[in-house]
Amino acid sequence: MWGVDPVSLRLFVAVCEEGAIARASEREFIAPSAVSKRIADIEATFGVQLLLRSKHGVVPTPAGQALLRHARQLMRDMERLQGELSEYAEGGRGHVRILANVSSIMEFLPEELSEFLLANEHIQVDIEERFSPDVVRGVAEGNADLGICRKSMASGDLEFIPYRQDHLAVLVNDKHPLAGRTRIAFAETLDFEHVGLSVYATLNAFMQRTAAQNGRELRFRSHVSTFEAAYRLVQLGLGLGVFPQEAVSRYAGLFGLHVIPLVDDWALGEFVICVRDAEALSLSARRLLNHLLARMPPVGEVP
Repeated sequence: MWGVDPVSLRLFVAVCEEGAIARASEREFIAPSAVSKRIADIEATFGVQLLLRSKHGVVPTPAGQALLRHARQLMRDMERLQGELSEYAEGGRGHVRILANVSSIMEFLPEELSEFLLANEHIQVDIEERFSPDVVRGVAEGNADLGICRKSMASGDLEFIPYRQDHLAVLVNDKHPLAGRTRIAFAETLDFEHVGLSVYATLNAFMQRTAAQNGRELRFRSHVSTFEAAYRLVQLGLGLGVFPQEAVSRYAGLFGLHVIPLVDDWALGEFVICVRDAEALSLSARRLLNHLLARMPPVGEVP
């Protein structure tokens, strides 16, 4: 007979995601002993071991992995039910989780979400930055309602909805030989050293392959982890950068930098929104999805 309550399921999911009972107890604001008791009760109910415990933490057993999959689905269903009822009862309360790649967060997502949150004060939106492959994996595993990633990552059983575009550009300081250009081909940048941004590791590798295919070499002077560091190195003349125009245009002027659009066909990038099932989204998640899609600029337009 089924005797596991939703609270116990939520705590089990938290333990699996955190990899430790102590961290799960902090996340859920409950004593570790109470978490352990809840999980022990589930194991007793089913007569199976759900967690492998060690000094390094816990991992689910095969039986635990099966329960985790179903528990996540049950929690999503319960959250959707609660969300839909509260939509009618309280005028739009809900909780939406988003996984998004760094480009979308740098280029447009904060502005889109600020408008949404101002118009929907009872809906909470949590955003977590992930690399595009991890966005797809996280949504597929039920860790988020919506994901925003590169179109090149669109594979598997998820729904992928065309969303936005961005455009690569070259970033140089005002003393650089290319500073007077208004458009440029990637091949022309290979005469100069580059500054790479580590969050664009996939792009960096692609550009190196593209250069090699044309019998040239892409020389990186440095790799940095933040846009601010990249701006400073380019400003000081230590190299040029190739980044999404939408991410750098608003700040380039603050550092006295010039943004030169690339003319290569591959310089156009595309984003998609990924969901498990758009029709099964909670009302609050569906409302956010509709908001994002309604704010899409015309194809080919640079915001």
